Amino acid sequence: MKCHKCSKVATMHITEIVCKDSVQECHFCEECAQKYLQEEVLEKEIIEVDLESSVTKMVENLAGATAVVCESCALQFSDFRNSGRLGCPHDYTVFHDELLPYLENIHGETKHCGKFPTRYGANKNIQKEIDILRKKLQTVIQKEKYEEAADIRDKIRLLENQ
Repeated sequence: MKCHKCSKVATMHITEIVCKDSVQECHFCEECAQKYLQEEVLEKEIIEVDLESSVTKMVENLAGATAVVCESCALQFSDFRNSGRLGCPHDYTVFHDELLPYLENIHGETKHCGKFPTRYGANKNIQKEIDILRKKLQTVIQKEKYEEAADIRDKIRLLENQ
């Protein structure tokens, strides 16, 4: 068998696993094999340096996050990570940037949508619209806009009869 790089006889046979299902076989002479292996060592060193720099950045970010302390309850973010509990309502604003990734990871969202009471039944959207219209009706009556109030009242009756 001949070398993949030159026309000499291949004395070194290297089998690399490229991914889960594919394998690549390389056949090299002694000189080309040395060059090939040196290139791989250099690539691994570059990857290790990149990993090392990213790990140090992560450590620095964590150190910065743990330096923040709530003025109300004196809780540090590292204490929250260890216990899983916040100390007071102010912690949500103090640790806002650090909490967002945790909330997204746990709940999939960072905003709470809430639930409807069971008495609303299947007509959740209609009942919600009726509640909004009733609040609007109260403010319109206080401003003494009775024509607008009559229109809102009619809308409420229409929705209630559905």
